[in-house]
Amino acid sequence: MLWVEPTLPHPEDTLRDLRSLVRSALEAGLAGRALEAEQAQVLIDCDAPAEIAALIAVAGHVRTLLKGTVVTYSPKVFLPVTNLCRDRCGYCTFRSDPDDVQAWTMLPEEIRAASRKGRGLDCVEALMCLGDKPELAFRSYRHTLSVLGHEDTIGYVRQACEIALDENLLPHTNAGLMTRDELALLKPVNVSMGLMLENISPRLRGKGEAHYYAPDKDPQRRMAMMRDAGELQIPFTTGILLGIGETRAEVVTSLAAIHDLHQRYGHIQEIIIQNFRAKPTTRMATKPEPQNVEIAKTIAVARLMTRDMNLQAPPNLSPYDHRLFLRAGINDWGGMSPLTPDYVNPEAPWPHVAVLKGTCSSEGFTLQPRLPLYAEYVERTGFVDPALRPTIQARAADRGVSLC
Repeated sequence: MLWVEPTLPHPEDTLRDLRSLVRSALEAGLAGRALEAEQAQVLIDCDAPAEIAALIAVAGHVRTLLKGTVVTYSPKVFLPVTNLCRDRCGYCTFRSDPDDVQAWTMLPEEIRAASRKGRGLDCVEALMCLGDKPELAFRSYRHTLSVLGHEDTIGYVRQACEIALDENLLPHTNAGLMTRDELALLKPVNVSMGLMLENISPRLRGKGEAHYYAPDKDPQRRMAMMRDAGELQIPFTTGILLGIGETRAEVVTSLAAIHDLHQRYGHIQEIIIQNFRAKPTTRMATKPEPQNVEIAKTIAVARLMTRDMNLQAPPNLSPYDHRLFLRAGINDWGGMSPLTPDYVNPEAPWPHVAVLKGTCSSEGFTLQPRLPLYAEYVERTGFVDPALRPTIQARAADRGVSLC
């Protein structure tokens, strides 16, 4: 575990005796300038304890300066609409084939029942999560869709979102790669959507790599979808996945690509820094998981590259590192559910909100619930369908969430 000085009121004091390139990069961050890729590379390559501590101290200072001391999470219901998927990522246990005993497609009444239970537990978000384009791979699933009255998965996801809205939840959809028309179809029934970039490098689609059997993980196609989402003014969540064979240089390039996209369209409402978890039934079962220091460095570099953007680290994937990640610069924990597990990482339970609140408090932060749409997007012209505003305002009032 990396030890970090708990209070650094003057982070510039930590820059003494550092290598000149490291010091100049950190000074740029303190001076209010977003890091260039070359500076970010210098910092992410730091391995000396003093340099890592300085990086984390500066990133934490910048986060507090720009984002304050409120750290957020989204109370959610995780609705795995279907776990059928045509991709076969080397690390995934969520996806299934139709003849697997653990395969499922949720029925409308199941979506309604889970949404209603979640709303009764003060959930706000309905997370629609599913595999990529299963109808292109499985004839039996196409028959299921037909019985449900749909020709494709996205049409059924829209119905699921309408059910969640009817139960007074706010949908956020992660449906994998979608066309521009599919994004436009879902926008009126979603307050936000998401797609993990994971990594910008096409190398990871090569033979033997994590995404070799996953055509929908082509990074250029994923970037194209995020550009479409920007042009359609859809509040969007994306992020990177650490530990799947990427290099540090590829991490920096990925973060730069996300930041550049946000600079152009202003629609990336949060960036997730997520860590790979090894699972025994996958091709990557024996691959090492990223160390907490590496994750913290990446969070810190992401903070200094993206400045006032929202940064998230999933709390269930690193349960012993919450303090470290707070110090490194996150301001959000993502979705957590009192009802449903993390179906993508079922071995990793959500932390208890009261415990996480105590941890945040001891580090000088206030933990507060948020909507799946960040407050800064609610009043921005074009980013929210007018028909969704009454539900957004009602759910914000329920949870005491400020929309200012």
